[in-house]
Amino acid sequence: MSKSRTPYVAAGAAAAMAFVAVAFVLPAETGWDPTGIGTATGLVKIAEPDNAELERGMARMETQEVLLLSDTAPAPEEGVTDSWEWELGPYEAVEFKYTIPEGARMAFRWEGSDTLNYDMHSHPFEGGVEMTESYGVDEARVMQGVYIAPFTGIHGWYWQNRSVTPVTLKLETSGGMTTSAIFGASGEVERPLEGVENTVEGAAAGHEMQDAEPAE
Repeated sequence: MSKSRTPYVAAGAAAAMAFVAVAFVLPAETGWDPTGIGTATGLVKIAEPDNAELERGMARMETQEVLLLSDTAPAPEEGVTDSWEWELGPYEAVEFKYTIPEGARMAFRWEGSDTLNYDMHSHPFEGGVEMTESYGVDEARVMQGVYIAPFTGIHGWYWQNRSVTPVTLKLETSGGMTTSAIFGASGEVERPLEGVENTVEGAAAGHEMQDAEPAE
């Protein structure tokens, strides 16, 4: 590369970094969205989260065992065994849910190759998304323990990679799950589980990926 082109290349790289900061970092960190990309991708909601779901979840956990976190991988629970892996690109999000009947237990462990923001939450079949409960909204590289479904519905996690490098996510579970689904930018993808004899019929009315914009 000639010396005469070096300043232009450096200027181009600086401009690209500035665009990433304005379009992605600022909405996620501060809620300010000058380009509109933060609203379209859901990044603004991370900076300004809705807490009604978390308040409902925390209130339930004060009177009922729901989430039992541990420092080591939990012992397998009776039922099916499942594993799933996903690569999250820069500022990409994905939501993964299991259908679980009320009272069933699920041992789980997920790990990212780097830190991920997450929201562990559930939607009941009776009441739909307006009765969503969150049991943990934070950032971590590893989360593990036992989850006890407080109601019949879909239960799982929303993850987001808030870095400029890809992050690989690995999830391992065992227990009373009956089926699963992936919610991404392109919509819902059903993911049946092998070895399940009895499924639970139902749906969480109004559910779509946590930060997706409602359909016109």
